[in-house]
Amino acid sequence: MPTPIADYAFIGDRRTGALISPEGSIDWLCLPDFDSTACFASVLGTPDHGRWVLSPVEEATTTRRYVGGSLVLETVHETASGAVRICDVMPEETGRADVLRRIEGVRGRVTLRHDWQIRPGYGLQCPLVVQEGQTLVAVAGPDRFTLRGPHLPPVRRGRVEETRFEVGEGEVIDLHMTWQWSHREPCDAVDVSRAVEASVEGDEQWLAEVTYEGPYEEEVRRSLLVLRHLTHADTGGIVAAPTTSLPEEIGGSRNWDYRYVWLRDSALTLEALVRAGYTSKVAAWRDWLVRAIAGDPSDMQIMYRVDAGRELPERELEHLPGYADSRPVRVGNGAVDQLQTDVLGEVMLALAQARAAGNPETDLSGALQVALVDHLADHWEQPDNGIWEIRGPLRHFTHSRAMVWAAMDIAIRGVEDGELPEGGDLQRWRRVREEVRAEIDRRGVGEKRGSFVQHYDTDEVDASLLLMPHLGFCTADDPRYVATVAAVEEDLLVDGLVLRYRTTSGVDGLDGDEHPFVLCTFWLVQAYAWMGRHDDARRLMEKVLGLAGPLGLYAEELDASGEMLGNFPQAFSHLGLVMAAYELADPRPRGAE
Repeated sequence: MPTPIADYAFIGDRRTGALISPEGSIDWLCLPDFDSTACFASVLGTPDHGRWVLSPVEEATTTRRYVGGSLVLETVHETASGAVRICDVMPEETGRADVLRRIEGVRGRVTLRHDWQIRPGYGLQCPLVVQEGQTLVAVAGPDRFTLRGPHLPPVRRGRVEETRFEVGEGEVIDLHMTWQWSHREPCDAVDVSRAVEASVEGDEQWLAEVTYEGPYEEEVRRSLLVLRHLTHADTGGIVAAPTTSLPEEIGGSRNWDYRYVWLRDSALTLEALVRAGYTSKVAAWRDWLVRAIAGDPSDMQIMYRVDAGRELPERELEHLPGYADSRPVRVGNGAVDQLQTDVLGEVMLALAQARAAGNPETDLSGALQVALVDHLADHWEQPDNGIWEIRGPLRHFTHSRAMVWAAMDIAIRGVEDGELPEGGDLQRWRRVREEVRAEIDRRGVGEKRGSFVQHYDTDEVDASLLLMPHLGFCTADDPRYVATVAAVEEDLLVDGLVLRYRTTSGVDGLDGDEHPFVLCTFWLVQAYAWMGRHDDARRLMEKVLGLAGPLGLYAEELDASGEMLGNFPQAFSHLGLVMAAYELADPRPRGAE
């Protein structure tokens, strides 16, 4: 059986990230960036697809924690013969791609096995490996991996084989892996002690700005730290998750690559960061946005690479059997070509909140928003794929329409308040705003239950409708919204957790099923808070928090047993936790303004 997704730890250097099992195996790592190819890919296959194991040979009791307010991972293995502590860190300060593993003997003597199977190209390539003293060098095409330290696995016929060694009380052993372009000169080793200290200090100093005070402080801080480490330190792009193809259903085909920057996901992340007090941190993402979208507004994509590149064609990796035999394994994402009309509304909402927090627009960012809103005014009537990236027929999704209304409303207010430049057709924006509202009032409300509906041709609901007050479209006591929450409770609750929508309706054009969506459950927490149902909000919040992984991390989906599915850790889930905690403490639906 594979390691449960929820049991993985996540470490990162704000350029990429690794998943580490409780047994001490790094089973996923892309270098040097989130969207680079993986050199350890066993989470989607077998050990032959790459992993790095440091694990006791004897049966062990294992405990893990993050050091202080950081993503530095500390693992303690206790066996009958002794105990050993392993510290795993990917230091940001080096500006390189380093993975450091410090081994400390705590008591007695413990025998560890060391297995370093480096397999670039998502586990497809077996590099040439040579040993130079206490250094292993693996080269495959453009990639060179250098492993430094004692007790290195032996090299036979160019391949590395597992080795075993003992660690005694008081001993400290450092292992240091570095990725470089193979044509570059080898770089120097890192001071491991300094790197660990700097990583802890960097994360803790960043967390010092958090404004949240309340009963969920530890969970909020952990979630914000995940969002920090999903934000690329150099480009400012915020990825949806560091993994690809972790399945939404075991054995199913709903396996997608999330190692890219969705405008929607990153805009919602930006909202969470601003709400948490990071008002000065938005410039990097806004600059990334300008670089990514710059040009003809009609060319705007819904997602980009972390460097703002546009090319991410979807393909299948047939050599990988997938997590728990869940095929296909995909890289790239075909949704890049979809029409998702809601995206600009989310971007405009996030940028408006950034302005309100004291970040005035630049000439470029202001002009870009005006151009994008003008373009939306020309094309808003088209059906689209919606927030959930439906791969079935295009629809007139109510949430997408409400986001068009929000984009127009925010743009109009921005120009009227002097925060956005004049130059767009303000009269037309006002006309479109009223037309969209009238259309939703007429076609976006179901006759049967009086609730907002998923799209104009159904009485079904989906969880995105829970955001209507947040968009400013209605208040939380609007009878249509009250009916929507009731419909969500009736149709989408599974063991008290919230589905995105009912897949049985066939709307998404895909086979299979999925589990409750963590973000949507946090949205229902917010809805309860806005409606004054505070006891319901707290009960649901505490239910979800009680189902977190052992290290406080969340995948995309979650069931009542605590099983997690989908890519991990998921920005959507963690930003949802942050926003829900703040709304419980101080409800602020935009519709109440």
